[in-house]
Amino acid sequence: MDATGATSFLFTEYQYVGVFMVAFAILIFLFLGSVEGFSTKSQPCTYDKEKMCKPALATAIFSTVSFMLGAFTSVVSGFLGMKIATYANARTTLEARKGVGKAFITAFRSGAVMGFLLAANGLLVLYIAINLFKLYYGEDWEGLFESITGYGLGGSSMALFGRVGGGIYTKAADVGADLVGKVERNIPEDDPRNPAVIADNVGDNVGDIAGMGSDLFGSYAESSCAALVVASISSFGINHEFTSMLYPLLISSVGILVCLITTLFATDFFEIKAVKEIEPALKKQLIISTILMTVGIAIVTWIGLPSSFTIYNFGTQKVVKNWQLFLCVAVGLWAGLIIGFVTEYYTSNAYSPVQDVADSCRTGAATNVIFGLALGYKSVIIPIFAIAIGIFVSFSFAAMYGIAVAALGMLSTIATGLAIDAYGPISDNAGGIAEMAGMSHRIRERTDALDAAGNTTAAIGKGFAIGSAALVSLALFGAFVSRASISTVDVLTPKVFIGLIVGAMLPYWFSAMTMKSVGSAALKMVEEVRRQFNTIPGIMEGHAKPDYATCVKISTDASIKEMIPPGALVMLTPLIVGTFFGVETLSGVLAGSLVSGVQIAISASNTGGAWDNAKKYIEAGASEHARTLGPKGSEPHKAAVIGDTIGDPLKDTSGPSLNILIKLMAVESLVFAPFFATHGGLLFKIF
Repeated sequence: MDATGATSFLFTEYQYVGVFMVAFAILIFLFLGSVEGFSTKSQPCTYDKEKMCKPALATAIFSTVSFMLGAFTSVVSGFLGMKIATYANARTTLEARKGVGKAFITAFRSGAVMGFLLAANGLLVLYIAINLFKLYYGEDWEGLFESITGYGLGGSSMALFGRVGGGIYTKAADVGADLVGKVERNIPEDDPRNPAVIADNVGDNVGDIAGMGSDLFGSYAESSCAALVVASISSFGINHEFTSMLYPLLISSVGILVCLITTLFATDFFEIKAVKEIEPALKKQLIISTILMTVGIAIVTWIGLPSSFTIYNFGTQKVVKNWQLFLCVAVGLWAGLIIGFVTEYYTSNAYSPVQDVADSCRTGAATNVIFGLALGYKSVIIPIFAIAIGIFVSFSFAAMYGIAVAALGMLSTIATGLAIDAYGPISDNAGGIAEMAGMSHRIRERTDALDAAGNTTAAIGKGFAIGSAALVSLALFGAFVSRASISTVDVLTPKVFIGLIVGAMLPYWFSAMTMKSVGSAALKMVEEVRRQFNTIPGIMEGHAKPDYATCVKISTDASIKEMIPPGALVMLTPLIVGTFFGVETLSGVLAGSLVSGVQIAISASNTGGAWDNAKKYIEAGASEHARTLGPKGSEPHKAAVIGDTIGDPLKDTSGPSLNILIKLMAVESLVFAPFFATHGGLLFKIF
């Protein structure tokens, strides 16, 4: 059921997205081709007027091709990830009969397969594209790497629809199943009597796995593109040093090797025997991969880069040593680890923040909500400082290139990050299958233990995604400012300031859209589940089978319909602002959306994660404190379920989609920069 439901949803979604993709590809071609009036003559290069570069029409054609490549790779990554997950769910449930250790290895290995597949896919397609484009561009590397930026745009635009569509799908089902099943009818979470239960399980695969896969692939593609664009106008590009030029890809390739070694630590070198060893084992993965990666980066930097080179820095060339570039990557890598651990501290029920939230359920849902919101806002502080220090160090050493490679450093352990992240939904669904198949209570306890650890690690994955999104969009912003030939962005000019304030509002508008979509879809789901409980005789006794298909259809229809307005908001904003108000206002919009989007994204996903784990803390009753709040069905537990239900759209729809909003607007502005720089700002030209 899960596999067919998830596959049919993705096919429906990809049909709609395919139409959009073709339309947008035509837009890219028309906008970029019109820069020089579709002429096929060579033009002076942007940064060196004495040299001649390939015509703007070539950039238009190749940008369109790389956009389609990025979109296709993103779709394939999401789809394959989801296929792997649906196969792994049932296997994990079966392995749980033998013990926690066996089940953990199955779930983790499946996650690892997905992680490696995605990291390798992204790298391979990008490398092949660069080499094929080089056949045409020859010596003109500036044009070559400018047209490669379409790859990042394609990857991210698919991720946006995957994330938003999948997020609305999974949460409509989840909220509907929880409100009627757990709160009204008092039946367990994944009880087969609940009509929404299949839709909920399908949703986990579609939202968490396919969405997350596309999202991290998008981040990876964009940070590579941002680094390549800046490098192409630095000494690497000017002197045609191909190895140094591909330094960003070398970092990612070492990352794959490092993650391969790291994975062995979880599955082969140390065996997990008890439940309490699961979370430490996953945390060790992050630490081991970070330490090994630091060594890996040092080796690649020493072998692949000359000892001194110049990096383009807003019109001038800045001299950089190779050890400084190593520090830029390392700072991004370690900032990622810090963000991961802070996220874990605020969302795991092993620590006091979540236990305090659980404790506040004694006095009802209202205090639970207040405590949860406060926790989310507080959890923003350290990650923002980590990002800020990362930006300062990498910018001081190597300008915008430094920030781009710092983002790549944060994403270099993406294979391990994704393995840990995909592990969560896989164990969650294994629990669902155990419950629906009526397996023994002991097996359900084991899958629940796997799932609780998975919940925290999913939050860590989101932390990584948001942190890297902040760095990536800043790097893209720098590349955009250079490409649009703006020397400085002055906040005090009215053009820029109106952009800033509107940009800061966009994440709120976007979140409002996605949350309302989840709310209205959940409303339909609740009504349908209630109708079935009331009109089909014998459901509660287990004699009659509920109508699962209708619930799956409600989720599918709602998510397809509701993902279009938020998607349009993100995709059209840069085009409208750039065309009518020009590049300066657009740079304000990008900066504003980056600054406010990161804060909302971190607080939303941590608040949601904390509420979810506070509920699990009460349900598991593992400590004396937890037992005073439980058992399932008690008043504090009901308050916790309400908190978890409010947190669902925050942590799985709005929060994770926001990081795509920040990156996507920046990469889109970069792709269309030649057009905006030549023809943009129509309104200001009239006055």
